[in-house]
Amino acid sequence: MSNELVIDVTPSEIAIALLEDKRLVELNKEKSNIQFSVGDIYLGKVKKIMPGLNAAFVDVGYEKDAFLHYLDLGPQFRTLHRYLTYALSNSKKNKLIPLQKFNGEPDIDKNGKIGQVLTTGQPVLVQIAKEPISTKGPRLSSEISIAGRNLVLIPFSDKVSISQKIKSNEEKIRLKKLLLSIKPKNYGVIVRTASEGKMVAVLDSELRGLVKKWEVSFEQLKGSTPPKVIINEINRTSAILRDMLNGSFSSIYVNDETILHEIKEYISSIAPEKEKIVKLYEGGEPIFDHFGIEKQIKALFGRTVSFKNGAYLIIEHTEALHVIDVNSGNRSKSGSDQETNALEVNLAAAEEIARQLRLRDMGGIIVVDFIDMHDQEHKQLLFEKMKDFMSTDRTKHNILPLSKFGLMQITRQRVRPEMNVATLEKCPTCKGTGEITSSILLIDEIENNLSYLISNEKIKKMTLKVHPYIAAFINKGLISCRLKWLFKYHCFIKVLPISSYHFLEFHFFYPNGEEILS
Repeated sequence: MSNELVIDVTPSEIAIALLEDKRLVELNKEKSNIQFSVGDIYLGKVKKIMPGLNAAFVDVGYEKDAFLHYLDLGPQFRTLHRYLTYALSNSKKNKLIPLQKFNGEPDIDKNGKIGQVLTTGQPVLVQIAKEPISTKGPRLSSEISIAGRNLVLIPFSDKVSISQKIKSNEEKIRLKKLLLSIKPKNYGVIVRTASEGKMVAVLDSELRGLVKKWEVSFEQLKGSTPPKVIINEINRTSAILRDMLNGSFSSIYVNDETILHEIKEYISSIAPEKEKIVKLYEGGEPIFDHFGIEKQIKALFGRTVSFKNGAYLIIEHTEALHVIDVNSGNRSKSGSDQETNALEVNLAAAEEIARQLRLRDMGGIIVVDFIDMHDQEHKQLLFEKMKDFMSTDRTKHNILPLSKFGLMQITRQRVRPEMNVATLEKCPTCKGTGEITSSILLIDEIENNLSYLISNEKIKKMTLKVHPYIAAFINKGLISCRLKWLFKYHCFIKVLPISSYHFLEFHFFYPNGEEILS
């Protein structure tokens, strides 16, 4: 399986598409001014204690106060708070005592109350565990962790944990002994799957870098007042590369030189041998159109999703859960018996559902209504296949077997708002106004704009981007509209079809790709 990452950079956002064998499986859209991402560490201020919820609301600078539950404080919260108080009150001239030389406090009682450890107005160091979703503010944790490619550093802990995805017991023992020998005191470490087979020098270098990042951030705390961001998680692009970059990545395409250099710099620090797979896209059409991503987005994000031989899914979203209904469509007319037909459709649906969960980043409770099957072996086979299809999903999830009503329940961790892409387009005739315009005069309108631009801008070469149907009309025939315009205006016009444009949309561009604004 070959993986490709395609990155579309616009002034307002960065869209990141992950392709597996040319099939779109993940889509992330990150606003250029995004804040409060999972992993960001903030100095917050306790605004309100809620004894009934055993939680507190914390001001981290978001419009709504963030939520911090007692169970998310972490056992070493008293040590964290004492070290934070020491760092805030420390003179800027004095150097902080390193954490490995700091004496810890006893762990908090796991059955304790929030009022025993937090007070209103108290500064507190927190990390974003869930981004703001719907009407809710961010969800916080005080169990701070700093993620690297191979390791996750956990200050105020002494434990070394090994990823369960590393199957070899010998490798687990090797990594645990190795990390116990090199990690500083008062720092815990989670060894990620990517560490498998890595030499001590690589892990030691990364561990030192993570410790340095933590120490530098605490040095900057001196005299700070909340709310304030302390450590920003790396952007979504780098996070995907950090978590997923492996031997199966064949190419990374990006249409912006600045982002290209940032990605190359980041990859050179984590996997120098992979730097050559990063390539700049300089084509005339939009990058997502060139790689066929725009078409897949339109087909995959609607309420109804077709997947195989006429079968389709209907996906409904509510505040509490997501419901997916599997329909056989034209398959119900096939010659197979009902049970075999139901099994085939359900297995194909399971694969598409696993893809949809990743693609839309759906979280919380998902209920799937599969086509009824009576054979218990078929039900078990469907359950096992669903687990196999979901095994590539990096997000924590849990799958339950089919109930007696034929329903499968899936829970998937939700830390970000669900990806939602509008697949409906404006009416090509009325442009959404409900009033009919003279679409038959479109070519005249294009020519009027062309004439105006040539006479005022004195342009001799340009690109016209239009809907594919209009592009076909302009280019058709031995003496096409494009050829007539060339002889009439003495201007070379390249006509480029753009599938993401609505029917009557058109734009003119200079040869360098900059839009000509009339």
